[in-house]
Amino acid sequence: MERQFTNEPVIREKSGFTGRIVGIIFLIVSLTLGGYFYWKYFFTYSNGNRYGLLQKFSHKGNIFKTYEGEMILSSVRGNNNVALASEKFFFSVNKKDVAEKLSNLQGRNVTVHYKEKNGTLAWRGDSKYIVDSVKVE
Repeated sequence: MERQFTNEPVIREKSGFTGRIVGIIFLIVSLTLGGYFYWKYFFTYSNGNRYGLLQKFSHKGNIFKTYEGEMILSSVRGNNNVALASEKFFFSVNKKDVAEKLSNLQGRNVTVHYKEKNGTLAWRGDSKYIVDSVKVE
């Protein structure tokens, strides 16, 4: 009995089960990572207004130049309207028109509307608080 050899490749049937499992695991991991990335950097955790004295506003950064600000929030006032207890509110600004308004308001009392994110991105600023509007008081 003689064997015949051919140059035709041997075709094996691929198991569809393992391919599906790997695809489903990849899909679950991708959706989980995407959901976490959205929650950490784009989901708005809270929003509100803050009123205080705009103490500092600057345009800074090594690679990504961002607008950063600092307000003094006075919670308790004494005689002659002097602040007794205060805290600082650090924020970032994305919109150029809001940044231009704030740069001219240093030393004045303002109300800012902010959105708080769960994390920071280098091109969005140093703070989790992103100011999107300002009103002079």
